[in-house]
Amino acid sequence: MNETNEVREFLTSRRARLQPAQAGLPAFSSTRRVPGLRREEVALLSQMSVDYYTRLERGNLTGVSEAVLESLARALQLDAAETEHLFDLARTANAGARPRRRSPKTSRAGLRPQLQRIIDAMTDLPAVINNDRRDILAANRLGRALYSPMFTGSDPVPNIARFTFLDPAAKAFFPQWEQTASDQVASIRQVAGRYPYDKDLTDLIGELATRSEFFARAWGQHDVRFHQSGSKRLRHPEIGEVHLEFEAMELPADPRMSLIVYTPHAEADADQLALLNMLNSSARTVRAGADDER
Repeated sequence: MNETNEVREFLTSRRARLQPAQAGLPAFSSTRRVPGLRREEVALLSQMSVDYYTRLERGNLTGVSEAVLESLARALQLDAAETEHLFDLARTANAGARPRRRSPKTSRAGLRPQLQRIIDAMTDLPAVINNDRRDILAANRLGRALYSPMFTGSDPVPNIARFTFLDPAAKAFFPQWEQTASDQVASIRQVAGRYPYDKDLTDLIGELATRSEFFARAWGQHDVRFHQSGSKRLRHPEIGEVHLEFEAMELPADPRMSLIVYTPHAEADADQLALLNMLNSSARTVRAGADDER
């Protein structure tokens, strides 16, 4: 990714979405040449000169202080994810050379056995381990059953983003597909801002932008979100629609990997998970019996 373009387009897009009234400024004219705030208005709110803000928006964050970044984040009313993204962009601009980043493990062979044992002990809740490129590195029995449409392909390491944007089955699996897809784009952009030199990540972004019109359009909006907790609706081929809450917990000993656990939103969803668990257990018993007869 081009660092200068990333900074310029991010700041321009945040400025464009903010109206003078939202920022507590008078609108002196009903006709404005630019959407949202003008550069001089952002400079005023940030307590910096117009020339200095213009330099920042043109993509030059070299030497910028944390105090200036915090003032700019307040002026543009950035949320926590957007503020962290701005700091990540500044960190890259001031690194001087490409930083060495630990790449996440990308295969089951590289996963620590302890992690698989931990999620296998969760027998009543779906659990998966992802890296921040959305590769599913491990799943417990119920997690694999929940995400069964993603495990039907030839790729030994399913990728949630690739499934979402490139597999025709995704729109049936995610009943709120557009919201799910938008959230994924915004989450991937947050990671890309932190790890701009991760080749596997940039290759994935390039593949999705080339093959998915929706991804390319959403990527150009420069939205940024965390993927830490929330709710998810899935339309499962065996149990129908189920509403789940999720918590993503970072694994300090395994940088850029998260343990994600799903819990039922309501009693009816708990019943559906129990049914999926029972169906999956029955299928395993049948397969085991068939193997014994051979």
